[in-house]
Amino acid sequence: MLGAIVLLLLLATLAIAGEPVSQTFAASPEKVWSVTASVLKQLGWDIEKSDQSNGWINTESRSVNGEDYGVYAKGARHRLAIRFKAAGPNRTTVTVERNLFKRERILWIDKDEPLTTTDQSVEKNVLAAIGKAL
Repeated sequence: MLGAIVLLLLLATLAIAGEPVSQTFAASPEKVWSVTASVLKQLGWDIEKSDQSNGWINTESRSVNGEDYGVYAKGARHRLAIRFKAAGPNRTTVTVERNLFKRERILWIDKDEPLTTTDQSVEKNVLAAIGKAL
């Protein structure tokens, strides 16, 4: 019985780990988009791909820890997926999801494996910075 409870708690923790963080702002999607792009740049995130008409921005990955020597790299990295959705007149919901993964590169060939985490401080800090900039 105790084993079943521990298993349920573990599964609940893993399910929570991948949950995105959302916040609704009192501004138009266009305004929130431009502020978000500026905030990401200020926080050191480079935009890899984006589509304003469909409301999404994906950042390039950044190192969390590890080493990178060009042809060889090993460590944890993360990237952000940000979604924008109109939530009424002059209201926009922004969802930030962080993808954490382990990367090993040997001779320019990357091998990525997903990692789980319950830490949502990165996502919350991005949303807080957007709110402050608005």
